[in-house]
Amino acid sequence: MENPKPHLKNNEIGATCIRLARKSIKNYLETKEILKPDAALPKFFFKTRKGVFVSLFYKENNQLRGCIGTYLPTKNNLAEEIISNALGAAFRDPRFPPLTLEELDRVYIEVSLLEEPEPVRTLKDLNPEIYGLIIRSQSGKSALLLPGIPSIKSPEEQILAVCQKGQINLLEEKCQFYRFRITKFSEKE
Repeated sequence: MENPKPHLKNNEIGATCIRLARKSIKNYLETKEILKPDAALPKFFFKTRKGVFVSLFYKENNQLRGCIGTYLPTKNNLAEEIISNALGAAFRDPRFPPLTLEELDRVYIEVSLLEEPEPVRTLKDLNPEIYGLIIRSQSGKSALLLPGIPSIKSPEEQILAVCQKGQINLLEEKCQFYRFRITKFSEKE
């Protein structure tokens, strides 16, 4: 992602994304209320709309604890998108039970800002270290994988993983492929 505003550096954006995600989870754990974006946030967070993924990992072993996101914006602004997906990762990922207050200090948070997806024309357009992948089938199935997953080394492995995730059979269904870039911010030390 290019620097969105000359006066707002990527490290400031990242730190604010992470703080907002953590604060929204903590607020919900303590009050059961959804955090409202603070008007003191940089204007960038109110003027920008992007897809966002929020991922939670256990600090001791880097195991995934929750991941929810949107590849296109669904909220009014970036701040609302981060808050919504942070709560989704903590409390609505069907693979995990809801996060507890005791667990919150044991996880680190990653926030990925997604660029708009673009169609993939050939296998040469894919690189799992640079691009995430979305596959949509004609029957309505779809799945997504973020880039940079250490166990995925080739476009073929990325396609297979997305198909498995979405229960998509490329031999039986016509599919559309889309790639996207992300800017990822992590509080991992």
